[in-house]
Amino acid sequence: MSAKSEAKENGPDSKPMLGNRLFEGHKKYELTEETTCGVWFLRGDFLQRFANQKSYVFLYGLMGLILSAAYSYFNGTITTIEKRFQIPSQTTGIISVGNDISTLLVGAIITYFGGKGHRPRWMAFGLYTVVLFCLLNALPHFLYGPGDDALSLTMEYGGSTIDHNATQDALEKFHSSSLCKAKIESDDGPEAEGSSAPAIILFISQVISGIGGSLYFTLGVAYMDDNTKKSQAPVLVSLSYFIRMLGPALGYTLSSLCLKWYIAPTLTPKIGNGDPRWLGAWWIGWLLLGFIMFVVSSLLGLFPHTLPKAHYRRQISKMSNKSQVEEPDTKASVQDMIVTFKRLIQNKALMCTNGASIFFFFGYMPYWIFMPKYIEIMYKTSASEASLVTGAIGLVFSALGILAGGAVITKYKPKARSMALWNMTVAAISAVGLLSYTALGCPYTHDPVGEIQNGTVNYNSQCNADCHCDYVKYTPVCMNGNPYISPCHAGCKSYVTFENGSKIFTDCSCGQNQTLDGISLPSIAKAGPCKADCYKYFYSFLAVLCFLKFSGSTARTSNFLISVRCVDEKDKPASMGLGSFLLSLFAFIPSPIFFGYLIDTTCLVWGKTKSGKGNCWLYNAESLKYVLNVTASSFVFVGLLFDLMVWYYVKDVHIFDAPEEGIHEVATEKELTILKDGAAKQREAELIDDRKPDEGEP
Repeated sequence: MSAKSEAKENGPDSKPMLGNRLFEGHKKYELTEETTCGVWFLRGDFLQRFANQKSYVFLYGLMGLILSAAYSYFNGTITTIEKRFQIPSQTTGIISVGNDISTLLVGAIITYFGGKGHRPRWMAFGLYTVVLFCLLNALPHFLYGPGDDALSLTMEYGGSTIDHNATQDALEKFHSSSLCKAKIESDDGPEAEGSSAPAIILFISQVISGIGGSLYFTLGVAYMDDNTKKSQAPVLVSLSYFIRMLGPALGYTLSSLCLKWYIAPTLTPKIGNGDPRWLGAWWIGWLLLGFIMFVVSSLLGLFPHTLPKAHYRRQISKMSNKSQVEEPDTKASVQDMIVTFKRLIQNKALMCTNGASIFFFFGYMPYWIFMPKYIEIMYKTSASEASLVTGAIGLVFSALGILAGGAVITKYKPKARSMALWNMTVAAISAVGLLSYTALGCPYTHDPVGEIQNGTVNYNSQCNADCHCDYVKYTPVCMNGNPYISPCHAGCKSYVTFENGSKIFTDCSCGQNQTLDGISLPSIAKAGPCKADCYKYFYSFLAVLCFLKFSGSTARTSNFLISVRCVDEKDKPASMGLGSFLLSLFAFIPSPIFFGYLIDTTCLVWGKTKSGKGNCWLYNAESLKYVLNVTASSFVFVGLLFDLMVWYYVKDVHIFDAPEEGIHEVATEKELTILKDGAAKQREAELIDDRKPDEGEP
């Protein structure tokens, strides 16, 4: 029944049972302070038109898309940041867990109090901290610039006014410093560029973002579930997840585009983006993401405390079930918070679900953070190409899997045990799939030429013993199909530059070319790494990756429904806050640090500075393939065991057939109107009965 026809039927003087004003929009519901859109002077019928489930799901998903894009953008640019500021992978892992540290410290507490208040405004407040996170991430570039190494690889190096003589002198000095020398001057060793300050700034930005991220992920989905019929929850949750999962695709694609530009876009680089020394414009995307996030988070904060339709449905439910005593919601307090968390910890189904998530995320975390690095190392792709493939292809399959999972659950409405069984199946597929990565490496990733001494590789061999290569920067060359760390390590004493800018290094003592007549000539090394044809193996890896992305994401909706249905409705925000706390403590914080350390153990070539060790320039791909994938698969398998316990404990959990929703779960608008009129007549009779003693009746 439309709003106009209802007004005609009830008469011009008819009023709703609650509230004192009406909103004439798509439907007519009472409006109170709790159900009114906007804040301060930003109120009105125009905003009220968007106070519905569809608008919220779209905007919440859009915000999640941007938020996920920001986190994946950081992952997509991580190798460039490491090269620019000489940061090891273990330090990068510590930086990436900054947001989880703040979630660990204040996430559960602030989520509890936020769940008792105006959730959309709490979310908007939190998301403003993520805007600050974006700006702080771009700050190191504006403080420290592109760096001397990046400037030395440009045509304009030497000043804003191009001086060709100065440029040539700078380039000559740069290349001659990487050649074999009979002696080394005291100032040949590179100084430590910058300091630890860039890493500290990046870490602080991550810590700040953890507040906003925890509020968004916990309060946002709880607000959606509370304002939605349980029969519609799966499709809406999966839809919001679908929109949100497109965020990493956007983030990686944006990082790919930005990394195609040189770190100093106004300068002309002398190398291509396939060169290991290439530094892309990693900082540009943060400015764009911060602006968009500020706009969308402001709109999200305009939603009311409760959506009008959900508020109206609850009032009808109360009047049609008067005999049912409703437990009043307690006010937020420290004592109630302790009681609430104690009640949740004793919930076996909830804790086993959290345990399964902890081990699953622990195993998958290195692929989310270090996947572009892994693809670069294993299949010799550029940073731009690795980010594009990781985002635009792999994560699209994740989004499709979420949609498929939500659609199946909505149509067939499986029981909790059936959902738990599917979660077990997905965990088993994931564990086997990650283990299969060990057979999908590229066999042509040759390591640089060196001598094994005491179990370690020493690249200062007899042929370059007198070249003083300790502080030479990583400038790979290829000679006779064998890669060398630098012309110095190949024993090259001079070089020739051609008109097209290409170079060859000559008089290389670590190799010889033989003519057909058996006459030895001075060997020649070509600038750049040796070419490796890894695309055939890369496509096989990509196929398995997409399958795992799709299958794994089909369990997202089922896992969420189990986690929110196994607790009381009043404990829903607190349970999600507790889950975020446990995930941060046992998965999100230790996993990047642990796997960052494992990745660093496979490093072959460390950058050296006068102040110590810099970032890793080259990894042992064969060792990395086994160390990373076997370890990650083991953690996912342990998560499978927790899923088995979840299957046992959720036997009494109801996903759809919630008795408290009663008739209004399937009632039409006309039936709701009849309930409303009947309840009004009943209330009127009660008021007459209350007045009888005053009229002197016995």
